[in-house]
Amino acid sequence: MDLFSNLLLGFETALSFTNLGFCLLGVLLGTVIGVLPGIGPVATIAMLLPLTFGMSPLTALVMLAGIYYGAQYGGSTTSILVNLPGEAASVVTCIDGHQMARQGRAGKALSIAAIGSFIAGTIGTLVIAIFGPWLAEMSQRFNAPEYFSLMVLGLISAVVLAHGSVIKAIAMIFVGLLLGLVGNDLASGTGRYTFGLPELSDGIGFVPVALGIFGLADIVVNLEKGEAREVFTNRISGLWLKWSEFKQCLPAVLRGTSIGCMLGILPGGGPTLAAFSAYSLEKKLSDTPERFGNGAIEGVAGPESANNSAAQTSFIPLLTLGIPSNAVMALMMGAMLIQGIQPGAEVMTKNPELFWGLIVSMWLGNLMLLVINLPMVGIWVTMLKVPYRLLFPCILIFCCIGVYGLNTSAFEVTLTALFGLLGYVFYKLDCEPAPLLLGFVLGPMMEASLRRALLIARGDPMVFLQRPISAVLLILSAVLLLLIILPAARRGRDSAFQESEK
Repeated sequence: MDLFSNLLLGFETALSFTNLGFCLLGVLLGTVIGVLPGIGPVATIAMLLPLTFGMSPLTALVMLAGIYYGAQYGGSTTSILVNLPGEAASVVTCIDGHQMARQGRAGKALSIAAIGSFIAGTIGTLVIAIFGPWLAEMSQRFNAPEYFSLMVLGLISAVVLAHGSVIKAIAMIFVGLLLGLVGNDLASGTGRYTFGLPELSDGIGFVPVALGIFGLADIVVNLEKGEAREVFTNRISGLWLKWSEFKQCLPAVLRGTSIGCMLGILPGGGPTLAAFSAYSLEKKLSDTPERFGNGAIEGVAGPESANNSAAQTSFIPLLTLGIPSNAVMALMMGAMLIQGIQPGAEVMTKNPELFWGLIVSMWLGNLMLLVINLPMVGIWVTMLKVPYRLLFPCILIFCCIGVYGLNTSAFEVTLTALFGLLGYVFYKLDCEPAPLLLGFVLGPMMEASLRRALLIARGDPMVFLQRPISAVLLILSAVLLLLIILPAARRGRDSAFQESEK
C-alpha cells in the first residue's frame, strides 16, 4: 500500500505541465545526442548544468535524467543505420543491427530496439520503486566507516568493470583521487596542490573536468576520423514486428533487462558493460550462435534492453546511498548538490516528492521515447547526414558558454581546454576516462569519511573491520582485488568486452 501511495505522489508531482515539458525536452535532447556521433550524455549534461540553476530541483533532474536514458535510445539508430555508435553503450548494437540494415531489415532492428528499451525501462523503473526504499532504510545504518568502505568497493569495482587494461584503470582512479585533493584542506585550511593560484583554493570544479575529458577530447578524436558514412535511408520499412518475431525476441529482452538491472546498480558497471554482457549471454544460449554477427535480431534485443534498464537502475546507488555508480551519475550528483540537495537516503525521507516524482518521470519518459522514436525515424536519418565539420564548432561554443556561465570565470574555460588536451592524451594512451571521474568525485567524500571514522575511533584503523557492514564491504573489495590479480580471472574480464572490438 505504501508503494501505491508513493507512486500516486510521484504521478501527482511528475504530471505537472512544467515537469512533463522538461521531461519531453530531455528525452528529445537525449535522442539527438545519441543519434549524432561524437556527442555523449556526459558532455551534454555537463554543458546544461548552468541552465538548471533557475529550475526547481525536480525539473532539473527530470530533464537531465531524460537526456541520459534518451541517449540509450538514440544511440541504437546510429548503430543500426550507420554502423557508428552514437553512444558507448550502443557499440554492441552495431554488430547485428547494421547487418540487419544491410539485409533490408532496418525497420525491424529499429522497432525491437525501441520496444525492448521501453520494456526494460519500465521494469528498471519498477526495480527502483520496489528496492529503493529498502536500500534507503538500510543506508540509515551507515556511518563514516561504512561509507568509506562502500566507496572503496565502488572504486575497485570501477577497476574490475572498466574496459581495457587493469593497470591503466587503476592509474586513472589515482589521477582522479589526486585531482579531488586540490584545494584548501577542510581541517587546517592549508592549500593543497593549488600552485599559488587563488582560483584553485576551492578545488577543481567537476564541470571543467567532465567537459574537457569527455567533450573537448571527443571533438578532437572525431575530427581525426573520416566522415565516410554508409547510411541506409532508402530501405527502412516494416517498422512493426510480427507476433512471431516479438515472441522470438521476448526472452532476449527479459534476459537483457535482468542483466541491466543487476549491473546498473554496481559501481563502475552501467549500460556499456550490461550491453556487452547481454550480447555474450545471448550468443552462448543460442542454438545457432553462427547467426550472431550476421543479423540476429536477438543480438539487438538483448543489448538494447540491457543498456536501458542499466541506465534506469544506476540511479539507485545515487538516490539511496549517495554514491555515483558511473560518470553520468557523478554529474547528476553534482546537479543535486548545486540545487542544495544532499544525495542519499535523506532524499526519500525529507523530499519524497523529488524521489517519487523522478521515478515516475522515468516511466513517462520511456513512454514518450517509444511514441516519438519510430514515427520520427526520418528526422533522425536526416540528422545523420549532417557533416561533423559543421557540428563541432557549435558543440565547442556551447561547451565554452556552459563552463563560463557556471561561475563567469575565464580561468575555468582555460582549465577545460587543458583537461581536453589531457583527455586526448588519455585516448592516445588507450586509458578509459570514466574511472578518473569517479575517483575525482568520490575522493573528497572518501577523505571526509576516513577522517570522521578515525576521529570517532581515536585513530584505531581496526574500526573498519569491527563494524559488520564495513567489514563485509571490505571483504568484497578484497575478493574483487583477487579477481584483478589472478590471471585466469583477468582473461575472463577481458573476454567480456571482446565483442566490442570486432
